[in-house]
Amino acid sequence: MAEYDLDVTFDENDVAPDLSNVAQDDLVAAIAQLPKNQADVAQLVLVENRTFSDVSQRLAIRQPELVRLLHRAKVQIGQILGVSE
Repeated sequence: MAEYDLDVTFDENDVAPDLSNVAQDDLVAAIAQLPKNQADVAQLVLVENRTFSDVSQRLAIRQPELVRLLHRAKVQIGQILGVSE
């Protein structure tokens, strides 16, 4: 289960990596390779450190959808950068 406090679950084999030690430039470069909807969420949450509430309002999406998009983005960023759990 992810670290989010919303009623959203993920496949236990689909674990998002810890991106806290990734250099900002590498993170931004990886985000640029994502589909637009994932890139928008990842940029706002991971780079600009905006709150889920702010991002969901700004992008006009519900928070559970934001959490799903962010999770998918983190998984893909991990794959792009070769970062595992």
